[in-house]
Amino acid sequence: MPASSRNGSSRALRASPRFIAARLFGEPFRVVKVDKSAVEYCARLTEFYAQFRAVAVNYNQVVKALHSNFSEKKALAFLYKLEKATTELAMLNRQVIDLTNECRELWLPK
Repeated sequence: MPASSRNGSSRALRASPRFIAARLFGEPFRVVKVDKSAVEYCARLTEFYAQFRAVAVNYNQVVKALHSNFSEKKALAFLYKLEKATTELAMLNRQVIDLTNECRELWLPK
């Protein structure tokens, strides 16, 4: 038997008498319930945030490249398109924040 599984079972054996004694002496205990959908939502939100940060870094690089590689008129035209896309991304980010707040109010314990 691997050492890790032996250690895990010995911890459980030591914890059981403590748990039983605590219940007999009336100490309160908590039941922790893990909502898998909330955990999944948080994981996806973390991935989305990482992608959002990567877009911000790329945004800065694109602006620098436009200014250094194109004429002012052409750079301004591209920047206008970039600004429109950025506005759409900001609105999407606002929706994600609103959905996250709604999720927190509906499903996470207070």
